[in-house]
Amino acid sequence: MRKIIIGFVILVGVVSVAGWAYFNLSAGSGEASQEISAPELTEVQTESTTVYRIVPEESEVRFVIDEVLRGSPYTVVGKTNQVAGDIAVDTTNPANTQVGTIRVNARTLATDSDQRNRALRSFILKSADDAYEFVEFQPTALEGLPESVSEGETFSFQVVGDLTVAGTTQSVTFDATATLESSDQLTGQAVATVMYPDFNLSIPSVPFVAGVDEDVRLEIDFVAQAVAN
Repeated sequence: MRKIIIGFVILVGVVSVAGWAYFNLSAGSGEASQEISAPELTEVQTESTTVYRIVPEESEVRFVIDEVLRGSPYTVVGKTNQVAGDIAVDTTNPANTQVGTIRVNARTLATDSDQRNRALRSFILKSADDAYEFVEFQPTALEGLPESVSEGETFSFQVVGDLTVAGTTQSVTFDATATLESSDQLTGQAVATVMYPDFNLSIPSVPFVAGVDEDVRLEIDFVAQAVAN
């Protein structure tokens, strides 16, 4: 019996080490495989339209989710500046405004925990896999645009589109604000709340996390510079 118990303990140890090794190896380094970019908006509708391109170094994408960590409420924030996309603003007729594909490198999302970051890349977002490195939002409609846009003015609108995460696509609506800082610069924010099970995502159960909310808040703060014609 003693030999059986010892053997079982050794087996558990071997399995644990193998699982730990797989977890770390499958997570990768978290480094982007390439410089972030997105399909460019090349077909603008009017001469009064200016294309603004998101500047990654001055922008940030975040996810925010609540959990119970070691018996206490805790808010997890993951963020990255690896975001790209174009926004074409027609100041004469804002109804012609377009938002191109917004692309985010999910592999580079980082929280305050290396262990959580590895879990994101390995099991949750699976972003260590080249097939799932990027999250994409493809806008399909803009709603609530103002009748005019002036420099220094902040305006609100909604962006409806298809969000693809780890190979699953769902329709999502972002509440957005934008400010035309100058003819050369556009800044703004956009926020949406999604449920991670809708994207077929699952969060591994760990002993010190009692529960994780299904709602995830998605946020982007962007600075975009005018593209030379």
